[in-house]
Amino acid sequence: MKVVALGGVFLFLTIIYAAPSDVFGQQNAQRKLKTTDKQLVQRQLDILKLYKLINQDCDCTTAIGISKNYVLENRNEDYTNTQAYEEFLHVYQKGMLPKGHIFSIHRYAHLKQAIALFKVLYYAKDFDTFYKTAVWAKDNINEGIFVYALSVAIAHRTDTYGIIIPPIYEVFPYSFFDSAAVEKAQKLKETWNHAQDDKLHVIDANYSGYYLNLHPEQVMSHYTEDIGLNTFYWYTNIFYPSWLGGPEFKLKNDRRGEQYYYLLQQLLARYYLERLSFDMGEIPFIDWDKPLETGYYPSLVYPNGLPFPSRPNFAPLSPIKRNWGQSWMWKSKFGYSQMLVKDYERRIADAVDSGFIINKNGNMVDLYTPEGIDILGNLIECNPDSPNQRFIGPIEVFAKLLVGYATVPLDKYHLAPSALEHFETASRDPAFYMILKRVVLLFQRYKSHLPPYTQKELSFPGVKIEDIKIDKLVTYFDKFESDVTNLVQLTPEEVKKDNVVIKVRQDRLNHKPFTYKIHVSSKTDQDATVRVYLGPKTDEYFRELNLQENRMNFIELDNFKYTLKAGSNVIEKSSSDSYWFIPDKTSMRDMIRKLTDALQGTAVDIDAFEAFYGFPNRLVLPIGRPEGFTFQLLVCLNPYKTPTVQTTQQPTTYYFGRVGTGMNYVDNYAFGFPLDRIMEDDALNVPNCMFKDVTIYHKEDINSSASGDNAV
Repeated sequence: MKVVALGGVFLFLTIIYAAPSDVFGQQNAQRKLKTTDKQLVQRQLDILKLYKLINQDCDCTTAIGISKNYVLENRNEDYTNTQAYEEFLHVYQKGMLPKGHIFSIHRYAHLKQAIALFKVLYYAKDFDTFYKTAVWAKDNINEGIFVYALSVAIAHRTDTYGIIIPPIYEVFPYSFFDSAAVEKAQKLKETWNHAQDDKLHVIDANYSGYYLNLHPEQVMSHYTEDIGLNTFYWYTNIFYPSWLGGPEFKLKNDRRGEQYYYLLQQLLARYYLERLSFDMGEIPFIDWDKPLETGYYPSLVYPNGLPFPSRPNFAPLSPIKRNWGQSWMWKSKFGYSQMLVKDYERRIADAVDSGFIINKNGNMVDLYTPEGIDILGNLIECNPDSPNQRFIGPIEVFAKLLVGYATVPLDKYHLAPSALEHFETASRDPAFYMILKRVVLLFQRYKSHLPPYTQKELSFPGVKIEDIKIDKLVTYFDKFESDVTNLVQLTPEEVKKDNVVIKVRQDRLNHKPFTYKIHVSSKTDQDATVRVYLGPKTDEYFRELNLQENRMNFIELDNFKYTLKAGSNVIEKSSSDSYWFIPDKTSMRDMIRKLTDALQGTAVDIDAFEAFYGFPNRLVLPIGRPEGFTFQLLVCLNPYKTPTVQTTQQPTTYYFGRVGTGMNYVDNYAFGFPLDRIMEDDALNVPNCMFKDVTIYHKEDINSSASGDNAV
């Protein structure tokens, strides 16, 4: 039993998972949490219920009592930052986005309101004040703003570290399931007969590629519309919002600028691997001055009935075409997205080629230092740690506004944003990856000015990889059910009884569990960093690719610290071991049931990943082909380098590192090392690195004999 101080409250936890210092070692760190602290369980339960039935009154008794009596005015002493508190009251009294209206984080007026609410939640003096403020906000603030601000506050407050944010696809199912599924759910509810139908109802749903083929890119809808992928991208903005930063939040400790680059590069690489299985090849290059060939029809509707805007094939991006019939006065930057994207892209390229940027104070900032890639990432993302947000604005945001093809809104409260304007839907649009490609090329322009890696830099004297063994790699589609009860309106009696449950069943890409073993010899005892990558061996025409032109297409499967012993070592890892990949989250209904049972004395067993985010483990492998498709593994061992910035977090026994502590990266190498930049032709011809061909099979029936587990 360990007593842990958390925000002044003592939580009595039985912890059976590893501390961050152990996570990156060779130990198979367990990450399960069992708790017998009823106060902690009650807090988690109360928070989850705020997300439940987001468009309706909360069924939580505690919240109902607070809602009737809590008034936000005249409570300066309850918030540690009175300026933030007063600013929120000013914004609220002036008028905010009404409930029921569409919220988009990429619209500046909406973002300002969300930030104001986040701050009043973040600066609540204790958990009790935080919770009461959240209850008040649910009753009085737009649903989209509320969920976003509450989620960011939970991710960043010290006393909510470890509190679970429920699956966003259950909170806002409209953003994840097509209009056909929405229609089925609502018709089902209209004909609901409680005398006969108090049971689970399941609706089958498809991806947009099932109904129409607007463009050949639609064949990828099983991947781009996977709710695990869409949810992952939403979480990246919750834990690392582009508008949050500065000394107080310490996001720079996490190398946030470089992390931003690596996120985009890895999303691109994973998408490219999926494309290869369908003979799709290179991600198309978008030209801001020419019509965009790739159209997109999202097949989604908003809760108010408006459809998500679509984009036709060969859509013109010219501001004259885009703003036809609209006012050209400077009421917003929306109509000038093409001009701004081109301006920012040119300025970034000039800064990269010249080697410096002028900061907001007029001083020169050198980009070619050890921290240069981090500075550049902050600059391109246009976050608060950027040297000059005025000179180089958010290029990715304006590119999404440009390509998303939503019409210019009448005003800040009446709009229908495109799929690209929401983090939870952006990755559904094939143009999303074209935008990322333009942004990643700016980073690679910078990397191209760095000296190539030499064989000496990539070698590890005394260490040799002798062999790599890996199980047969098999993918398949798995049936998965998601609770979409939030699609329908319930009566107060139904809310109280909780007797209406509607789920959507969907096929999702998955893979059979696999294990790999790396046989390594070492002349001495020493610490190493192990990196495992998966990449293509050939292009869509089966032409073998050399590493220089192929290095950006590798995804990182794992990255961990390992202590080598003198002599022979066998490093064994399972596909479920990686710190960076997580299973699908437990449904909100099941989690509430678990926590309710815990209040009655039942021990709760919860995986730590529920409170963190990661790429879906199901999507680690590209789909492959029935006859098999050949990829290649790259395994590299390099001398371990201690990270420059890592702060001890409280409590130290948490498996996942807190945001801003620097605990969520392994060592001091560049992200993606050694594939992050150009290398000399023979640089990877070293004993401590090894390539291995692997074949990925896609099977309809994973129980067939052809899907057996044979190591290769």
